[in-house]
Amino acid sequence: MTLDKTQMEHFPSLARLRPPRVVTTVAWLILVGIVLAGAILFVPWLQTAQGGGQITTLNAEDRARDVSSLVGGRVEEFYVKDGDFVRAGDPIVRVVDVDPDFLERLAGEKAQVEAQIAAVQQARATAAIDVGRSGQLYAEGLASRRDYEQTQIKVAEADAKLAEARAKLKQIEIKLAQNSAQIVTAPRDGRVQNLNAAAGGSLISSGTVLATIAPERIARAVELYIDGRDIPLVEPGRPVRLEFEGFPAFQFSGWPGFAVGIYDGRVRSVDPTPRSDGLFRVLVEQAPNKTAWPERRFVRQGSKVLGWIQGDTVPVWYELWRQLNDFPLNFGVASPAGEKEAKAAKEDKSSIEKKKK
Repeated sequence: MTLDKTQMEHFPSLARLRPPRVVTTVAWLILVGIVLAGAILFVPWLQTAQGGGQITTLNAEDRARDVSSLVGGRVEEFYVKDGDFVRAGDPIVRVVDVDPDFLERLAGEKAQVEAQIAAVQQARATAAIDVGRSGQLYAEGLASRRDYEQTQIKVAEADAKLAEARAKLKQIEIKLAQNSAQIVTAPRDGRVQNLNAAAGGSLISSGTVLATIAPERIARAVELYIDGRDIPLVEPGRPVRLEFEGFPAFQFSGWPGFAVGIYDGRVRSVDPTPRSDGLFRVLVEQAPNKTAWPERRFVRQGSKVLGWIQGDTVPVWYELWRQLNDFPLNFGVASPAGEKEAKAAKEDKSSIEKKKK
């Protein structure tokens, strides 16, 4: 009920009452907060798809490679230690066969087969001469057809023996080549890590990993793993913001202008199928004409990375609505990649129809 001026004169104490300053201040703060919150809802917000990953390389030759034994046997000597830098072709380890005379026996068997081949070749040459003579005598009526055919059979038998001996020689040469490769060498330049010292002096089989060579000079890239909800709108060329492990940074995904210590990248490719956990791998390369990534000695292959793939700019209220409903990025709006695919599909369909006509 509102009191008029006359009534207020009869209640002077009530007229002197004023709301506490704290209440007034809080009321004004709430009012200003409501106004600011309403204004912020219409501020532009940059959508992002966040994911973790690590440093990798696009070239398979630049990744860590296992050095395996080509033959079975026993490790006699390691020529390197963990942490050593090696060049391509440098010896890593020496493997010897359990039987020390195995190579000598293989060499003797090879010489025996070579002599057998020479004898068969000589016998075949003689048989070929007999075929010519028998053919001439058969043509003159001085030899029977059976004698002529017998000489041809001898040539065929000699050819079969020669082929069998050559196949046996090939097998021996393969064994010699395999067992002669007893010094395992580095496949490329790099640093030795994970040396299999447990194999020293023990019996190993062919294919046993003896060491790992990790290249140091590589063309780096980043692999991020993104949730399948956002991956349909992640296409090559999208800008990416990266936070490297060990580098202090402050990231504000919606307003990248406030970010500090963040590096730039660009989506190179997206895997067509996910991992077993449903996350898709996205390869990110360094963005041209942007701040260079940290030096290789600070960010090595395998280092952890946190990334934000940037999408489209939308109002804050739209982003809140999307997050509450668990919608993908830019829900309900076609992406440039989707428009390109639809256009390409339409062109293919029209070309097929033209061919049919």
